[in-house]
Amino acid sequence: MAYTYDDQNIFAKILRGEIPNDTVLETEHSLAFRDINAQAPTHVLVIPKGPYATFDHFAAEASDAEIVDFNRAIGEVCRMTGVAADRGDGYRLIANAGADGVQEVPHLHVHVIGGHMLGRMLQPAR
Repeated sequence: MAYTYDDQNIFAKILRGEIPNDTVLETEHSLAFRDINAQAPTHVLVIPKGPYATFDHFAAEASDAEIVDFNRAIGEVCRMTGVAADRGDGYRLIANAGADGVQEVPHLHVHVIGGHMLGRMLQPAR
């Protein structure tokens, strides 16, 4: 399958330094920053630095080094922000993909959300 990537999306502009961000963590292959529209006391976005639109795109085309770095960055953000399950009360990871997943920015990003009770994620299908 061929994946397409829009290099004019807001996260690509953040990675190029065209738009500022509140960086939480930066690694060789990943960037984590606070969400400007936080939905909880902890709301951090973790993005790969490579041009990947969705998680399946990333899984299919990213290098092993990128995949390991990205996953470790997510874990480190959980630890740094105090929501990791071994130190805090837990967190939720969300990665939306495509129109049905209501993805707003076409660059893979994982929301790390925590800091209070989040409630149920989804309601049963009707």
